[in-house]
Amino acid sequence: MYGYDAIDKEMLADRVAEFREQAERRLAGELNEDQFKTLRLMNGLYLQLHAYMLRVAIPYGSLNPAQMRRLAEVARAYDKGYGHLTTRTNIQFHWIKLRDAADILERLAEVGMHAIQTSGNCIRNITADPYAGAAADEIDDPRVWAEAMRQWSTFHPEFSYLPRKFKIAVNATPSADRVATRVHDIGLYLARDADGALGFKVFVGGGLGRTPFVGPLIREFLPAPRLFSYLQAILRVYNRHGRRDNPTKARIKILVSSLGAEEFTRQVEAEWEKIGTSSDLPDTELARIRGAFAPVAFESLPVRSIAFETAKATNPAFARFARNNLRPHKKAGYTVVEVALKAIGETPGDISADQMEAVADIAERWGLSDIRVTHEQNLVLPHVKLDDVSAVHAALAAAGLATANSNLITDIIACPGLDYCALANARAIPIAQQIAETFADQDRAEAIGELKIKISGCINACGHHHVGHIGILGVDKKGEEFYQLTLGGSGAEDAEVGKILGPALPAPRVASAIDDLVEVYLRDRAPGERFLDTYRRIGLAPFKEAVYADAH
Repeated sequence: MYGYDAIDKEMLADRVAEFREQAERRLAGELNEDQFKTLRLMNGLYLQLHAYMLRVAIPYGSLNPAQMRRLAEVARAYDKGYGHLTTRTNIQFHWIKLRDAADILERLAEVGMHAIQTSGNCIRNITADPYAGAAADEIDDPRVWAEAMRQWSTFHPEFSYLPRKFKIAVNATPSADRVATRVHDIGLYLARDADGALGFKVFVGGGLGRTPFVGPLIREFLPAPRLFSYLQAILRVYNRHGRRDNPTKARIKILVSSLGAEEFTRQVEAEWEKIGTSSDLPDTELARIRGAFAPVAFESLPVRSIAFETAKATNPAFARFARNNLRPHKKAGYTVVEVALKAIGETPGDISADQMEAVADIAERWGLSDIRVTHEQNLVLPHVKLDDVSAVHAALAAAGLATANSNLITDIIACPGLDYCALANARAIPIAQQIAETFADQDRAEAIGELKIKISGCINACGHHHVGHIGILGVDKKGEEFYQLTLGGSGAEDAEVGKILGPALPAPRVASAIDDLVEVYLRDRAPGERFLDTYRRIGLAPFKEAVYADAH
């Protein structure tokens, strides 16, 4: 992975010193909260319901063991012993004291981490395919491009005060979207043209929240060397026309929708022609960055591991883990291990300091010191030998991290909701826990198969509810928490916004309603169909009838 150089380190040291002075002025009463708000948000510090929350960037979701251990130290010394992973592959600490914030940032900077641009109307943390460098279908390593974009966008003077926050994702291939690429402001699929040249499919204007959109394709193929001038053209058109008078209409998705994808594309192409090649990344810079992501020196191993097969045959818990949490690796004898932070009864995406240290130790011993964070609030160990998976599983189990439910109904995305967030209308965490407990029987969960449930505590959609196979949105009805269900969403390569099922349900009814939906699926599915496939074939009506039958 990329290691911060002298420029990065100096930048972070200066930023921490600057923020320390600002925080001291706020503590001394020289700044009021309104004056301090902009300054703290530029450094990832939010004021939530009960305390300050610090959002730490994990660029393109990549961590090394030293960084993971430092996050554990922060959780233990300055928080309540845990952190929360988000759908932007960041980590949040929800119980921060203002007097400690600069010290935390200083400790993070020592291991090449920061909270810069995790808030504000700027280009936020750039996300990338968590299987980067490991996936057999990878066209190029997306981390190379995400890191180049990080360096290009950090403190970029032209794009530091955009009409609204701006999110970019880059996926390793058009064939399997592992980053929810098409619901980003800019989504990039690495691709090759008919001649084999490297480039990108470019989607613009995706996004969730109050008005959800799947981003339209505005360029079928953008040659890789021209990426940065094209990004600049997109952002200039947005900066020029984006609404600044109304925050709810300020995202680029609204601009693309109002202009129409064709007219928006025309303006981008015209701006791109004016820019020319002057803003593109020099080959020498790309080579420098690519050098930090040199291919791993994998061992030559047989395709089949006797130790792995024996463990599956003799250990049912391991066999279940292997079925659900392992993914194919491009190199024979290796596998990708999904570490689900979705134990039954726990908060989705939460990880304790002890667990962070356990993951760091496991990655160091068996995972080539590589850890990834996914937008689904889980972790990935991208390079594990098949021979070592049994040992990895045992170590994960000892840490409470061997839940074998990746992509199953209990692998639920949930935002912090009203338990923490000042913007939320309803709680998300208890709903996720109730659903997980309803489907705690692992045999039943496996029989149901892939089913992605996503929960948001408000319309801002931090839990990606719009693109859940089943989405759940918390709403406030005269001071009571209700939940609106949507069906048929997807954040994958077949991206789609779900449709509202019917009237919102009270909290005690949600888990049983999900059970009703699942029973319709099990009754009506064709062989090999996922929940999403069955919904698309039979439509909304049978599911709606099952949930609201008693209301007629």
